[in-house]
Amino acid sequence: MASTFKPGDIVQLKSGGPAMTISSSGSGDGYWCEWFKGASKERAHFNEETLQAYVAPKKA
Repeated sequence: MASTFKPGDIVQLKSGGPAMTISSSGSGDGYWCEWFKGASKERAHFNEETLQAYVAPKKA
């Protein structure tokens, strides 16, 4: 199965949350993502089914 995302893509959890950068593919079922929480860099693994491409909010 082809990956939906590639390293460098910006994604967000389908349930919301911060914009995250795909840093690498995981063990076949997901991706490692990185984002900043204040000045701290965070990193976690997410299943592909929980992610969607990030769409920036439109400015008024």
